[in-house]
Amino acid sequence: MKNIFSFVIILFLISYSCNAQNSSIKNKIYKIEKTDAEWKKQLTPLEYNVLREAGTERAFSSELNQNKRKGIYTCKACETPLYKSEHKYNSGSGWPSFDRAIKENVELDVDYKIGYARTELKCNTCGSHLGHSFDDGPQETTGKRHCINGVALKFIPYKVTK
Repeated sequence: MKNIFSFVIILFLISYSCNAQNSSIKNKIYKIEKTDAEWKKQLTPLEYNVLREAGTERAFSSELNQNKRKGIYTCKACETPLYKSEHKYNSGSGWPSFDRAIKENVELDVDYKIGYARTELKCNTCGSHLGHSFDDGPQETTGKRHCINGVALKFIPYKVTK
């Protein structure tokens, strides 16, 4: 009887620990928080699906995929600077790809939506889904590929000075 009681207590503690870790990730408070109705009013249906419901745009559908201009890529939902054009490269994947983010503006999370763990990339200001990170990026730089939905980004060109 004592062994069963100990076993039940251990299971309870493990379960409580796991739930506490999951709830801290899911219940993170972002600097910018809005209701679903407010996001739907601000974003197009495709933007809402990708940014707020972690959807994915069709490959090769974003005009930003082939963008070679110099500038900053910001979050479409809150305009937080996320990526610099000098870290963008053509991965051939069909989505804008970067080998690194602007430090501390993109957070990593774990996504199990397709049955196994993937590294999800989110805006650290509003929690919007951006895309995923993979370890098949340029080996001469970081080795990372941030595969980003173009619809999640707004491009702001650098100002030309004379």
